[in-house]
Amino acid sequence: MTKREMFAEIRNLVADNAEMVAFIDHEIELLERKSSSPKKPTKTQLENDNFKAEIVTFLAEADAPKSIKELQAEMPSLEGLSNQRITHLLTDLVKAERLTKDYVKKTPYYSIKA
Repeated sequence: MTKREMFAEIRNLVADNAEMVAFIDHEIELLERKSSSPKKPTKTQLENDNFKAEIVTFLAEADAPKSIKELQAEMPSLEGLSNQRITHLLTDLVKAERLTKDYVKKTPYYSIKA
């Protein structure tokens, strides 16, 4: 049961008390206002978006698909990132259908989706 549903149930139980009803209505209004406000991306999300854009640009200019290790070696901006973080970035790009992922001897290679 959500907070909003809980407040609605309580409101029904205390319908005869005007002060309680006003308080509950105010709380429900605050919940609605909170849920409608847009969320700002975090610093890490903004960094990840920049890395994704760089990866797409790099792979668009590359002549062959690249593995994660090749991307780390050839892209200076990715040198300090872990393999797990780069894998996450590449997985997001594959899910967004901007890249394709092909396996060669159990090693994933990424390229621009045609």
